[in-house]
Amino acid sequence: MSQTNDTIFGKIIRREIPARIVYEDEHVLGFHDVDPKAPVHVLFIPKKYIPTLNDATAEEAELLGRLMLAAAGYAKAQGFADDGYRVLMNCNTHGGQTVFHIHLHLLAGRQLQWPPG
Repeated sequence: MSQTNDTIFGKIIRREIPARIVYEDEHVLGFHDVDPKAPVHVLFIPKKYIPTLNDATAEEAELLGRLMLAAAGYAKAQGFADDGYRVLMNCNTHGGQTVFHIHLHLLAGRQLQWPPG
């Protein structure tokens, strides 16, 4: 796998383009989605470049867990964890992935339907 990250997310990590960043630690960056699908729509990405979930290895299990914990921590800090939220990850084109740098979507702020429409 190439380690070159020329995706929009790589540019956000390097601060080459602006984003409304709401969370950052050594491994994870969280920022508002520019095309929100819910009142709260935040993306959590690893700073390490992994194109798709299919490219993740066992060695990256902790990093993937950090994405989940960052999303949950944000939901708690913002006060909507008890009401509920959704986290999802798309994989490849048929799964709806449009930026090939893995990322979690955190959606909240209204009653979410299943299946998503």
